[in-house]
Amino acid sequence: MSDGVRWMVGAVTSSGYMFDVHFARGIDAEELAVRMGARRGAAAGPMTDDEMADLDVDGYPERGPGSAAVRVGEHEGWAFAVLYGRYLERREEVSRDGVEAVHYHYNSEHPPTTVLYARDGRTVCGHGLGEEGVRWGEEPDLLLPDLVAAGLLLPDGVTDPVPEEEYDDYDDHDYRERDRRSLAVFEKRLGLSLPRTVLTDRLPVYAVAGSPANDFEEISAWAEADGRPLPDRRLGLVPVGLRREYEQATDPRWWERGAHHRVAAPTLHAEAVLKDPAPGTEH
Repeated sequence: MSDGVRWMVGAVTSSGYMFDVHFARGIDAEELAVRMGARRGAAAGPMTDDEMADLDVDGYPERGPGSAAVRVGEHEGWAFAVLYGRYLERREEVSRDGVEAVHYHYNSEHPPTTVLYARDGRTVCGHGLGEEGVRWGEEPDLLLPDLVAAGLLLPDGVTDPVPEEEYDDYDDHDYRERDRRSLAVFEKRLGLSLPRTVLTDRLPVYAVAGSPANDFEEISAWAEADGRPLPDRRLGLVPVGLRREYEQATDPRWWERGAHHRVAAPTLHAEAVLKDPAPGTEH
């Protein structure tokens, strides 16, 4: 029996605030990792979700692009990658050459949870759970009949069947149940599934953003000589803080070049094509 994906509502990784999963149908787990930025054959692990907490993955670095890693596997015809670290939107790259891709992103600091479906290099459709009236993609109404059948929208595609005043009586359970019905639209239409044991299973791990860098050994040697904590060799990731200290200590022109002022925060929201965007509004 399929595990489906409805159980994902409310689930978080060892980060305590995020659950970000990329799905792909038509490629294997390693190819999914490669399309997300990994080097082929560079898997570390396997590791559980709890073990990922020990890796040097910077989701919100003080400067620089941050780093990211994925735990990957395959289930019910889908390859999947659970993301750790900085936000990445790679659904169109993942879906090239006829592949189907789904990106589920829950971040407690940036609601709503978003689900986006792509095929053959283009975003087809998607919406936020609880905000089904605003739909994205080149075919934003592809799932509209399913949303209506699930009692989440009326046929006009905008009106919520639940009167606004009744939401005052909703509790957390009601909202989560509604989100599960919304996520079930993808589950039923696409046959989407993820094992409920994904957080406790030991899965291969790949670095997909940030480090590893060519100077990993050099920085490791400097850290050891200076009595600093060594970067983790499992993925070859160099923490942003350690790199900053290394550059400051070894580059006499570091301050002159203004390195301490450069900030490049990671993108936190998925790029999407809104249905009927307001004139002059960029998305």
